Amino acid sequence: MNLIKNISILFLILATSIATAQVKFEAKVSKKKLGINERLRIDFEMNQDGDNFVPPSFSDFDVVGGPNTSVSHQYVNGKRSFKKTYSYFLAPKKRGNFTIKQATIEIEGDTYKTFPITVNVTAAVSKPNGKAAASDVAAENIHLVAEVSKSNPYLNEAITVVYKLYVSKHTGVNSWREKDIPRYNDFWSQNIEIKGFPVHVGEYKGEEYRYVILRKTVLYPQKIGALKLEPLVMDVTVEVPSERTDIFGRSLLTRVPRVVTAGSRTINVKALPEEGKPSDFKGAVGNYDFKVSTTKSQLNATESLQAKIEVSGKGNLKLFELPKLTVPSSLEVYEPEHQENIRTNITGMQGKISDTYTIVPQYKGKYPVPNISFSYFDLATESYKRITSDDIVIDVLEGPTAAVTNEEATTADTKQTVNTNTNTFAFIKTNSNWLSIQSEPFFKSTGFWSLLLVPFLAIPLAIVVRRKKDARDADVQGNRIRKADRLAKKYLSEAKKAMGQKESFYLALEKALHNYLKAKLNIETSDFNKEKIESLLSERKVEKEVVSDFISILENCELARYTPIAQVTMQNDYDKAAKTISLIDKQLR
Repeated sequence: MNLIKNISILFLILATSIATAQVKFEAKVSKKKLGINERLRIDFEMNQDGDNFVPPSFSDFDVVGGPNTSVSHQYVNGKRSFKKTYSYFLAPKKRGNFTIKQATIEIEGDTYKTFPITVNVTAAVSKPNGKAAASDVAAENIHLVAEVSKSNPYLNEAITVVYKLYVSKHTGVNSWREKDIPRYNDFWSQNIEIKGFPVHVGEYKGEEYRYVILRKTVLYPQKIGALKLEPLVMDVTVEVPSERTDIFGRSLLTRVPRVVTAGSRTINVKALPEEGKPSDFKGAVGNYDFKVSTTKSQLNATESLQAKIEVSGKGNLKLFELPKLTVPSSLEVYEPEHQENIRTNITGMQGKISDTYTIVPQYKGKYPVPNISFSYFDLATESYKRITSDDIVIDVLEGPTAAVTNEEATTADTKQTVNTNTNTFAFIKTNSNWLSIQSEPFFKSTGFWSLLLVPFLAIPLAIVVRRKKDARDADVQGNRIRKADRLAKKYLSEAKKAMGQKESFYLALEKALHNYLKAKLNIETSDFNKEKIESLLSERKVEKEVVSDFISILENCELARYTPIAQVTMQNDYDKAAKTISLIDKQLR
C-alpha cells in the first residue's frame, strides 16, 4: 500500500510540474452580456512572452481603445510567474449575438490560438458599464507611443525615434520610471538630451490628449533589410478619479500602477543604389562640402607645412573614412591628426571632420600634390556626387638638390668611350695542377665506427623520446589547450591573411566564427542569432564572460563593415577572437 501511495504522489507531482510548464494563451471579456451603449473590454493573456500577436477582426465592434500592453513579473514562494496582456476596448455596432474569433501568437516557435467567445448585445441600459475599475480607467486613458520619422530609410540615413506619453484630460501621472530601455543593435544611436518635461497638447486617435516627450534618439541604420526596434517599457503611476469626494465635492484621485510599452517597430532599410556608385565611395551619406588646403605654398627645405583634408555638412560624419593624401616621395609626410567638431540634434549629425598632415620637404624644387576626390550619396537627389580638389604645387625655394636628379643629369650628359681589348679570352685557364687521390680502406675507418656505434647510442635516446611522448599524451589538460590553440589558428587563418583589408578581414573573421560554431554545435548558418548562440554556449557550460566576448566580436564584425577601423583595432579583434575560440573549446562540455 505504501508503494502504491508513493507512486501516486510521484505521478501527482509530475502532473503538476507539467501543468505549470504549459503555455497558456486565452481570451477574457469583462462581460458576455452588455447593452448597445456599453463598452466591452477583452484581454488576451499569456503566461510566456510571444511574438507576432494577431488579434481577431472585431468586425461587429468599433475599437475605441487599445491595444494596450501590460507585463507583470511576480515571485511567490521563490517561484517566478509571468503574465503579458493585450487589452482592447470595444463598442458594439448593433444588437445581437456576436462571436469574437480566435487571436493567434507565436511562442517559442509554436503558434497558439484562443477560443472564440460569444457576446450578447442587448438594448441600451440605464447605467452603461456600471462602475469602472480604476485599473480599467488607467489602461484606457494612458498610452506610450514611439513615433519614427521615417520607416524606410537608406543605409546610413538618419532617422529619429521620439517616445511620447499621452494622458487623457481626466487622468494624471504621478511618476514614471524606465523599466526596459531599448538596445539598438543594428544602428549607430545617440540620445538627444531633453531639458525638463514640458506638457504639450495634441491628438491621439482623434481625441484631445496631453503628452510629454520622454526620450529622443537619433539612429543611423548599419544593415539593410527589416530591422526591429525594441520597445521602451515604463512603470507609470496613474492618477484616476475615484467615487470619493473632498469636503468641496471634488472627486479624489486614486493612484494606480501601470506598465506601459511603446511596442516594437520594424524599419525597412534600403541599400544604396549600385548604379553610378563611384569607385572611391567610402560610405558617406548626406550633404557635404569638401576642400583640401595647405598653410604654405612656398617654403625652404626642412621647414614644415600642414595640409588639411576637410569634410563639412550634414550626414553620417562619424561613420566613414576621409580620402588619403598622396604626395611625391621627396616630401616627408607624418601620420595625420584627426579632428571632429560634430553636434547631434533631432535631425542627425552635422559639423565637420578633418585630417591634418604635417609635411617636411627635403630637397629644393616644385612638387605637385595630385588632386583628391570625395564621393557621397546625396539624399535630396538620391544620387551620388563627387567633389574634386584643385591641384596644389609646393614650391621649395632653398635646400639641397635631390641626389636622383644629379645622377640622372650626369647619365644624360656623359657618354663613356668603349676601348677594345685584343686579349679577349685572357681569363680562360689553359693549364692545370691535378693531384692524385689515394683511397683508404673503409674497415676500421671513422665512418665504419660511427655506423657501428650510432644504433646503440640511439636506443636510450628513443627511450627518452618515447617517455616524453607518453607523458605528453597523458597530459589531458595540456593536450586540450594545444588542440584548442591549433583549432583557433585553423579557423582564423583566412582572417589573418586579410589583415589590413577592413572588409575582407571582418568578413573572413565572421565566417570563421560561424564555421567554428557549426562544427562544434552542429547547427546550420540559417539558425544563427545572438540569443540562440548565447543560449547554446551557456547550456554547454561555457563561462558567461567568454560568451559575452564571443557575441561582442560578432557585433564588431557587423559594425566594422560600415565604420572606419584602424590596423591596431583589427589586430586586437583577431587576438580576442583567437583567445575566445580557444577558451570556448576548452570549456565546452
